[in-house]
Amino acid sequence: MTIQRMRSAARGKDVDLVLVTPEGVAAAGLPVVLALHGRGANARTFLDLGLPAVLTEAVRSGVPPFAVAAVDGDHYWVATDPADDPQKMLTDELPGWLAQVDLKPPSAAFGISMGGFGALRYARDRGLKAVATASAALFVSWSDAKARKVFRDETQWRDHEPLLHTAALRATPTGIWCGTSDPFITAARKYRQAATPEVVELSAGAHTEKYWTRVLPEILTFTGTRA
Repeated sequence: MTIQRMRSAARGKDVDLVLVTPEGVAAAGLPVVLALHGRGANARTFLDLGLPAVLTEAVRSGVPPFAVAAVDGDHYWVATDPADDPQKMLTDELPGWLAQVDLKPPSAAFGISMGGFGALRYARDRGLKAVATASAALFVSWSDAKARKVFRDETQWRDHEPLLHTAALRATPTGIWCGTSDPFITAARKYRQAATPEVVELSAGAHTEKYWTRVLPEILTFTGTRA
């Protein structure tokens, strides 16, 4: 596991780039799964969730070796401010940062909460081999999205909201995980109905680290097997 401080021109600030590889596996040339954190969190959040040990266990259990990359983001991973564009950082800068350490561009992605919104948005334009979400912060209406005080206006929200662009990901293997006591469970069920994801796991749990820690092994197996 390494943490590097990178200068992001797209975000106008320095960000953490967290890279995790399976224990005992050479990092060079591995496929990469991108991990996007939730609102108010950062790239190091995945270390708190125990991702390094979970990744090593997944590979020891038979998943082909892969690396996980996480980077600091904000405001639902879209450019609500022209001077701070997390999505541009992911598409234009992250591949170069990974190449510096002999890693490939991300071929799969997953996200938690706000990061679930961001992962689905990122996958829409990238032709990924897989995308997954845990407790994805999706919005069934503009009034719900507006209450978050993130998007500039309804037009911007509509341009990015994954629930309004489900057809764009029908060819991408998608996994949806959400707790049945999560405030975003209605959105998860709506996404299931509209997009018919490959995997949908709606089980007991809330919008908590306890739930995310529980489903993280399944999410890493789903994305890593396809990356």
